[in-house]
Amino acid sequence: IADRYERWYFGTADAVVVPSETAAASVDSGETPVHVVPNGVDIDRFGPADPDAVAAFRDRYGLPAGPLVGYTGRHGHEKRLGEVLDATAGLDVGVVIAGDGPARAELERRAEPREDVYFLGFLDRETLPTFYTALDAFLFPSPVETQGLVALEAIACGTPVVAADGGALVETVTEGETGTHFPPGDIGAFRAAIGRTLAEADRLPTRLSARRERLDVDRSIEALESVYGSVLGASID
Repeated sequence: IADRYERWYFGTADAVVVPSETAAASVDSGETPVHVVPNGVDIDRFGPADPDAVAAFRDRYGLPAGPLVGYTGRHGHEKRLGEVLDATAGLDVGVVIAGDGPARAELERRAEPREDVYFLGFLDRETLPTFYTALDAFLFPSPVETQGLVALEAIACGTPVVAADGGALVETVTEGETGTHFPPGDIGAFRAAIGRTLAEADRLPTRLSARRERLDVDRSIEALESVYGSVLGASID
């Protein structure tokens, strides 16, 4: 029933817009053309934070010296955030988890015996660039993303992403340039990918800075305007 409804619904449209090739492959739009327009990032807001702001952020939340890894976003069960705890167990890193959602209580229960895991709760958007900059690696084990906007935000802030090699994160994160992939669900490979990313901390940020302009939301808006123009048969001013 859901598949039939999807075909009918998209059949009433002149165009379907999705944020990734992965999402496009999952859409049954019938004869309606599908356009891939990645979500962009406001790179005026999301960029490397001032070192003093990062130091103040660490002090505010009592974060330890040394490498930090972590995640922010919705705490959904499908995000597999428990794998962040599993993969970082025994590593000499602080684990910082921000955001909220239905899986949070279980995550906090599992992390309770550990002293290296910090739950920050919901952070406002003004704080997020500092959060991302404070991390040495952003951890994203979810294999079901249609793009993974928080990964783009981390990259824009100069933080490499350790991502599941599944869903749209295959596209969002470029291996060896904006981060590292691991097979979904493979905790040993996840832990190894974190180690590789931290070991390359002096190299990856240089490559990350070269990618910021490609993430600019203005590019996405221009691409979306082009889609509307193709539908209307004229350019949009």
